[in-house]
Amino acid sequence: MGETFAPETVAAQLFDRMVAAHQLSVADTAALRRVQPPPASEEDVLRWLAREYGLDFTTLEDLEPDRQLLSLFPARILLKEELLPLKRVNGTVEIATSRLFATQGLDALKTLTGLNLKPVLASSESLQREIKRRLGVGADTIGTLDQEKGLQVVDENFEDTNLDTAAGDEASIIRFVNQVLRDAIELRASDIHLEPFEDEFRIRYRIDGVLQETSVPAQLKRFQPAIVSRVKILSHLNIAEKRLPQDGRIKIRIDDAEVDIRVSVIPMLHGEAVVMRLLRQNSTLRGLNELGMDKREFDGFQRVLEMPHGIILVTGPTGSGKTSTLYTALNEINDAVRKIITIEDPVEYQLKGVNQIQVSEKAGLTFGRGLRSILRHDPDVILIGEIRDQETAQIAVQASLTGHLVFSTLHTNDAPGALTRLVDMGVEPYLVASSLEAVLAQRLVRVLCEQCKEEDRSPAMLSFKERLGLPPNAVVYRSVGCRACRNTGFHGRHAIFEWMDADNEIRELILKNVSTDQIRDAARRKGMRTLAEDGWRLVRLGITTVDEVLSVTTAKEVERTTQPAAAPAQQ
Repeated sequence: MGETFAPETVAAQLFDRMVAAHQLSVADTAALRRVQPPPASEEDVLRWLAREYGLDFTTLEDLEPDRQLLSLFPARILLKEELLPLKRVNGTVEIATSRLFATQGLDALKTLTGLNLKPVLASSESLQREIKRRLGVGADTIGTLDQEKGLQVVDENFEDTNLDTAAGDEASIIRFVNQVLRDAIELRASDIHLEPFEDEFRIRYRIDGVLQETSVPAQLKRFQPAIVSRVKILSHLNIAEKRLPQDGRIKIRIDDAEVDIRVSVIPMLHGEAVVMRLLRQNSTLRGLNELGMDKREFDGFQRVLEMPHGIILVTGPTGSGKTSTLYTALNEINDAVRKIITIEDPVEYQLKGVNQIQVSEKAGLTFGRGLRSILRHDPDVILIGEIRDQETAQIAVQASLTGHLVFSTLHTNDAPGALTRLVDMGVEPYLVASSLEAVLAQRLVRVLCEQCKEEDRSPAMLSFKERLGLPPNAVVYRSVGCRACRNTGFHGRHAIFEWMDADNEIRELILKNVSTDQIRDAARRKGMRTLAEDGWRLVRLGITTVDEVLSVTTAKEVERTTQPAAAPAQQ
């Protein structure tokens, strides 16, 4: 029978909690105490119970949901009792549960459906995950609304009437919107997309730069106007206006963290679409050495931070981490002897000791007007959220020439393109040449999931290694996908960089108003590495994949980095 295991030597509280949660009898509890090795988790207890009572145990992985079967059961009971219908076997429906002896849920389902049900044991964690995935976020709330109110939007003309009805159950709509926001924050989403179509109301989250659809209850479409109206109320927007785009903001606190949400509402063919950008106010800024730069880029960035004046630009598309990089730089030089003022739209981070200005177009506080006022405030360092027009560019250049260190962002494909963009905006080439100190271009690539990444031994990868000049035995990974990364193969993102110093040769080229290609060639002769080349560095380190680098860099950049390495391979 083996030695009796003493609960205190393993985890008495854990053991007692599992016994209570699963309502084990005295006999079962005594038998479980004699098990060797002792159970250390809920899954161990459930596997033991499955063996003792001749039941199956499932991890709920690799099971395709039967939506038709799922629709036979009330979502409210499934959620409340943590039950999940799996499949039909010989006229019997297998139902996953973590509570073998709490039979009230199974009894209720039998009574309502008249079906023969058989329990299959699964852990509470896996059940909660799969129920949420299959029934959709907020299924319990929508189920309650559907049962109590029976709201139905038949035609756009009846929206107002239905919204009045929905207002009677405002608490449920509030709860649903809160669940969506909490779900997105827990999943590290940067954006929430609420999209109306003819026969569905789709919800998608942008996670690690990629949109991922989330499961929602099938009847969600009926509550579309009420949900959009709730978001509008939170954003202080006009709920009666359904023909024009509107912009607003929401500020929420969740688990002692503040999240600023930028809301955009635009009328579409089948109703109003909503996009919410989540900006985490209390995000901890990393140090400069935690940005993941290679030595050349890191040394160059540190050097310009010590300069008394000049312009430093960070370029890249929207959502490439430009603002985070600039705030990391400000954090490095934020001390008692410097006055730092920022003007942004919106203010994404709040830095202690830094004076921050929020642009307000409605109030007339534009980048240009704010910048002119900033210069009268005796700053040492100025951060401009983005150079968008000639006026802002001109003031930024003048500020740098009058002894200020100016940081800003610009939307260009690479570092050399920033120089010609300023000239195109109307800034004189000689002013650009005398004020610009350096340009940093960056992109974000997704980081491989450590739990499931695999070495890529495909013929295509062997060929690509030759083009990059990598030895055949160099390990390059590919993404796979697992539960930890929501089957994406990635978790988190890492920046790739392109650093260009404005040295004498570059300044002369700016004065000659030459093309971006000529500036790029000159910078590369001085050691500048392209975004693609920095991406290959991360591939060699096993941080990301070749496909990720290719997805964020241009064909020209890839061609430049692979051509030189291809020549020796052909000889």
